[in-house]
Amino acid sequence: MQTYRVRARNTSADSENRIHDDATALSFGFKGGLVPGVTVYAYMTVPLVQQYGINWLERGSMQVRFHLPFYDADEVIVKAEVDDDSKPVKVIITASREDGQACATALATVNDRSAWLGEERFSTNVPVPSIAERPIPSRDVLIPGTPLGTLIEHLQVPDRDTLDKLDERLPIYSDRGAVAHPFTLLGFANQILVRNYQLGPWIHAASDLKNWSGVRNGDELSVRGRISDCYERKGHEFVVLDLELAVKERLVQQVRHTAIYRPRGK
Repeated sequence: MQTYRVRARNTSADSENRIHDDATALSFGFKGGLVPGVTVYAYMTVPLVQQYGINWLERGSMQVRFHLPFYDADEVIVKAEVDDDSKPVKVIITASREDGQACATALATVNDRSAWLGEERFSTNVPVPSIAERPIPSRDVLIPGTPLGTLIEHLQVPDRDTLDKLDERLPIYSDRGAVAHPFTLLGFANQILVRNYQLGPWIHAASDLKNWSGVRNGDELSVRGRISDCYERKGHEFVVLDLELAVKERLVQQVRHTAIYRPRGK
């Protein structure tokens, strides 16, 4: 598979999450605002979709871990190694800086129909709290099993603004019958966390996701889920979400989404 190179963009510099702001990130010991994990994930999908197209977008998976940050204007080098003999096909993906330092790693599968995120379905919508009434997250609040308020979104596909900021050129996202970009779908995992809790600076740490079908122009997407886990590690406070994205009764994606909702101080 071809190596993919792209110049990183901090696509969330003006977002509510100030870990993407230079001054705030510096106060936590980083060199500047962090390029969002969902953006790095989007870069890592390019070789997969270039090679396998809809077979990954509608029947694939990825387990991605973010180890070190990328910063705005860094060159991101995405390499993928394929094990064609495995069933389903497995692909090991690495996103590195120019100096060879691996900042993110992933294991992807293609044409994978296994239910490794479980069979349970979230069928009931839960009201989302108002912006002012969002609770401040803590281990006393993020109790495993707690349902999350449901997001309901009508998608416009293709989304030219998203494709431009990702420097995305694959025609499957812009031609007739285009499908929603992986960036957009995983982005809802971040959005449901932000819409349910009043967060300070926070960091996307990892995502395990399984694709079941695509989203096309005009589809009404529901994002439902619950708190799966909450714990402390090396001074960081983590939360894990179990999520499902669906268009009516059609399952689109399952996600186990891990975030550091309270990073340790500098």
